[in-house]
Amino acid sequence: MLEDPPDPAGCRTLDELAAALRSLKAWAGDPSYDTITKRVNASHGPTGRGTIVDCFRDGRRRVNPDLVVAVVAALHDDGAYLSRWRQAIRVTLAEKQAAATVRVLAGLPSEASSFVGREPHLASLERAAGVCVITGMAGVGKTQLAVHAGHRRTAETTLFVDLRGFHPDESQPPVEPGAVLDGFLRALGVPARQIPHDLNSRSALFRDQVAGRRALVILDNAVDEEQVRPLLTPDALTLVTSRRDLTGIGPATRIDLDVFSSDEASELLAGAVPADADSAAVERVAQRCGYLPLALTVVAGQMAATPGWSVADHADRLDERHRNHRLDDGVQLALHLSEQGLPERRRILLHRLAGHPGQDLDVFAAAALLDAELDETEEHLRRLTAEHLVQQPVPGRFVLHDLVRAYATERAADEERPAERRAALTRLFDHYLYAAAAAMDALHPAEKHRRPVLDPHDVRGPDLSDPKAALHWLDTERATLVATCLHAARHGWPAHAVRLAATLYTYLDNGGYPADAIAVHSEARHAAARSGDSAGEANALVNLAVVHWQLGRHPEALEQLTEALALFRDLGDGRGQARALGNLGVVHNAFGNHAESAAHHARALDQFVAIGDRVGEANTLTNLGDVYVRMNRVPEAAEHHRRALALFRDLSHRGGEATALTNLGDADTRLGNYAAALDSYDRAVAIFGELGERYGQTCALNGRGEALAGAGRTEEARTSFQVALGTARLIDDPAEQARARAGLAALPEAG
Repeated sequence: MLEDPPDPAGCRTLDELAAALRSLKAWAGDPSYDTITKRVNASHGPTGRGTIVDCFRDGRRRVNPDLVVAVVAALHDDGAYLSRWRQAIRVTLAEKQAAATVRVLAGLPSEASSFVGREPHLASLERAAGVCVITGMAGVGKTQLAVHAGHRRTAETTLFVDLRGFHPDESQPPVEPGAVLDGFLRALGVPARQIPHDLNSRSALFRDQVAGRRALVILDNAVDEEQVRPLLTPDALTLVTSRRDLTGIGPATRIDLDVFSSDEASELLAGAVPADADSAAVERVAQRCGYLPLALTVVAGQMAATPGWSVADHADRLDERHRNHRLDDGVQLALHLSEQGLPERRRILLHRLAGHPGQDLDVFAAAALLDAELDETEEHLRRLTAEHLVQQPVPGRFVLHDLVRAYATERAADEERPAERRAALTRLFDHYLYAAAAAMDALHPAEKHRRPVLDPHDVRGPDLSDPKAALHWLDTERATLVATCLHAARHGWPAHAVRLAATLYTYLDNGGYPADAIAVHSEARHAAARSGDSAGEANALVNLAVVHWQLGRHPEALEQLTEALALFRDLGDGRGQARALGNLGVVHNAFGNHAESAAHHARALDQFVAIGDRVGEANTLTNLGDVYVRMNRVPEAAEHHRRALALFRDLSHRGGEATALTNLGDADTRLGNYAAALDSYDRAVAIFGELGERYGQTCALNGRGEALAGAGRTEEARTSFQVALGTARLIDDPAEQARARAGLAALPEAG
């Protein structure tokens, strides 16, 4: 036996994690899987032996972190060792964080115009309640059936998500259920601050939100029961589609979808052929397509695009392709026929769409891939959609079916030089980088100097000068931007990854997307280190540390900030040093090390003043003032908040102004300056209201209650605390709820 158990710290992939787990099993005396299962069940609850065995296997695209830790504990239950495994799992999962990028639809995708048949299945779905599982082979029409059935039902709330269970690109793994729940909860109107981080709590909150609603949820393309189970709720009709049986999710209506009958195939093709078409030729086409709906739909699109051809011509061509290319698969045969009939530019676009790293894209991204004007690109997309090679689930967003993507990827490798494909992706990544920068400049102009400087570049993109349009674009493209950053980092575009992650920092921070933030900043850090970009690595470390601090992972944040500060010092980067010092001050404050926190903030303040970074100066004054209040140096705190307030106003930074007003009110309340404090709180409440910032409003309302109580205005204080308590409940903030209740309890009884 080894003297020490194997260290998982070097793991960067799920296969490496599984290998470390196998080494630990050997180190622990190689207990049987049944023994490990019994130990896990004793502490973790009932878990199947097969599930435990899966933790040790290579080739997995998803893992359950809690289960892996339970397995480690069953082999070596040591607190410090378990902490190392938790950290290793976090790092490893950051490598797989594409699983946390998903776009949820608060509604149904557009319905396919070519839907035919399936009447017995539709009848079953109309009677269904609870969970309904639709299974069948790829291309058999599971998604179309679920969406068509959904459009035939009346629902108060509808949610749709592609779980990406069988995506042909390994960089697009099955979606983590926690990420889906985050999207569902946001779509249901839950504020980001109210969404818990752990899976079980998210699942419970989702069930609470759906309770009492007439809801329809479609979980498309599921990989296994583990992915689906947290997304189920007894108060919604949930339609699940999968290529697997999913027998382990419990009672459900089950529909096993087969290929079309001869009559259904003829009905689908009838829309694309003359009324007097040769029925024997139609049947030949259907047979050659294997009666598979996707293949028939593609061929129908080709028929509609070639009105001069007879059905027999198409049947003959399918036979010829089958003989010459040995394409026995109906989808491959149909796609080959359809793709070969495309004009060259349209065929190139189809191939390049398959290389897009995200789930969907718009016309600007397609134009970047093709290096074409918008008008030309729009026409190509329109024709590809008409021929059913491209789908448009919602207006303006385009996707490829998994089988079409796999086919087009293979054709692209055969027909285009690697240099051409790389140039296309470079243009795409330029598009996303420059558009994200434009959006952030519109939303946060005062912080432009803190984002990466981009060289002038003629990149076509949408007009994002309006802040609302900018935020809408970022919300729509968020999953794609994260996927782009990960792909760029892992496949040879480190500079794009580093700059895109840094550009998105404030958006992900303000929007409450910690999983996305950890993914992009972790990848940016590793990409920068591999390419020798010390400045990029240091900035990514700071960004990563801020996320960890927000999640309460203070030791990780402290380690990352310390490493970043050393890099910035080696580079002689004053602004970077100031930012690292300021965040070190924040983390030390969280540890309760107030004197050390104040010292770091003071050094950061000197640096920001020296380099003329007024946003950094204002933020640091606010942070230092907060520490001084905790150290009972209240007059100094008030002076710092006044200086911060003046800077934020001069910068037209409304959020900063409201925060500084709230903090100044807190200090004046402590000093007994109640009139001044109330004036500050009232102004802060108004600004936070304009910004829709409920957390800031809650803090200001609680402070206002404390000032009113100090001034002896008891009933007004009671009202302010009650309003604060209601708002704190809305955003699920325990600290501000407790503050409001304490304020109410301290008031004398109403006379």
